[in-house]
Amino acid sequence: MAKEEKARAKKEQLKGKAKETMGRAVGNERMTAEGKAEQRKGDARQAKEKGKDTFKH
Repeated sequence: MAKEEKARAKKEQLKGKAKETMGRAVGNERMTAEGKAEQRKGDARQAKEKGKDTFKH
């Protein structure tokens, strides 16, 4: 399950980055903000999984 969550986190980060970049390219501030939010969500999920790994070892 941890690998699935890590993959999900990475996917959210990449999707967010793409959305942010697209938003900046077309001048859409809302899309840029949504992209940043998705990246932060992915970062938080990744941090949570890293924390779990720390306690397992």
